[in-house]
Amino acid sequence: MSTDIEKFKAGSPMSDTLRMDRMPHIWCPGCGIGSEVNSFAEAVKRSGIDPKKLVVVSGIGCTGRVAGYVNFDSMHTTHGRAIPVATGIKLANPELTVVVFSGEGDLAGIGGNHLIHAARRNMDLVVICNNNFTYGMTGGQVTPTTPGSAMASTTPYGNYEYPFSLPFLMDAAGATYIARWTSMHSRNVTQSIEEALLRKGFSFIEIISPCPTLYLRRNRLGDGVDQLQNYQDNSILKHGADTRETNIDFQGKIVVGKFVEKNKPTYLEASLKCAIKLVGDDYQLYGKTVPEREAEEKAEQEKVAARRAAMQAATEAAADAEAHQEAAPAKPQPVSLPKVTVKVVSAKAVVKAAAAKTAPAKAAAKKAPVKVAAKKAPAKAAAAPKAVKKAAVKASAKPAKKAATKAKPAKPAAAQAKPVKKSATKAVAKAPAKKVAPKAVKAKVVAKAVKKVAPKVTAKTKVVAKAAPKKTRKS
Repeated sequence: MSTDIEKFKAGSPMSDTLRMDRMPHIWCPGCGIGSEVNSFAEAVKRSGIDPKKLVVVSGIGCTGRVAGYVNFDSMHTTHGRAIPVATGIKLANPELTVVVFSGEGDLAGIGGNHLIHAARRNMDLVVICNNNFTYGMTGGQVTPTTPGSAMASTTPYGNYEYPFSLPFLMDAAGATYIARWTSMHSRNVTQSIEEALLRKGFSFIEIISPCPTLYLRRNRLGDGVDQLQNYQDNSILKHGADTRETNIDFQGKIVVGKFVEKNKPTYLEASLKCAIKLVGDDYQLYGKTVPEREAEEKAEQEKVAARRAAMQAATEAAADAEAHQEAAPAKPQPVSLPKVTVKVVSAKAVVKAAAAKTAPAKAAAKKAPVKVAAKKAPAKAAAAPKAVKKAAVKASAKPAKKAATKAKPAKPAAAQAKPVKKSATKAVAKAPAKKVAPKAVKAKVVAKAVKKVAPKVTAKTKVVAKAAPKKTRKS
């Protein structure tokens, strides 16, 4: 798994601009900051500026994490102090390109005073403001840009404060480049950042971005995808729009585009002009005369132009190659089929082979009943002698009983001398028959039980059992 991640990081197109060892990032699913950072990295590539002369400064908040993810010289400052730190870096080394990447709470809230004065001075900075209408890292409090009636942790019944329109605020403060997009307009964001990196003066780019965890959930606006759909439905492109008409209502229309682009001396240019006016042409700013500084700036601009041209040529070549592949018909690739050996077999051989396969199954089927019969036969053989013994005992017992019944009729012969009533003789003659009949019934029950084990033996016992009562009745 670790090797797969390392391969992904090594092959990522953003490995030169982002610190892949710190990926994945901490931003929530649906947050727009990730797409903004991607647009920023792409803009740095396309601009042609020297990455070694680029510095990124961030404040506190979710957007403040950007400074830790970009693969440039960066500084993560205290809350609201990103712009003064960036101002100090630019004044210490004017050759650097300084970018401030932070949120609206850090920039327009606690850092609002630094924001308007940096714009008023026309400090040579690029400020990228992620505006998600909430303090996403500290609990979802209301910010200077939260739309009216929107719920926050500090305004649970709806925001009743009047929000800032940041483009209007920056225009009034004196910014020379002002643009607004949403995180859905990734290509426009890339283009605006590229333009801001290549120009002088205070540039301000506002990016409306969803905060799905606090702002969207608290206001029941769905997830990040739902909000991107809202941006698409309600965004109105209007370049050069009057910044006084760029207010944002709760889930209302959003005016996007490039509103302001003008030129005027930067803070350093104005201070240099004032010093030369007082001291003369021999004044050296940071140890360099004005002609030397201008020559260095011209050489740097030529390098930037060459890098931009090379990047554009590579991009166009890649696009042309992709278009050529799509337009060209697909060439049929040779298919290598596996070698197949065919053997000629006669019909008789096929029949014999089939019979040989089925023979074991048939033999097993024939042997199975024999085994069952062999298992049952001993049980029957063991039961048969027992039945024969029982039948022999009963057969030997019954003749004795028959003899006893035959001997009883001798009494009437002795009683001939004495006259006996007919009824009495009948009773004597019937008595032996009644006593023998129940025994014959018992013999039937026994014969039925024996029939289950040895049918042949039980048949004989039935004949004997039935014969006994007949003889007794005749007597």
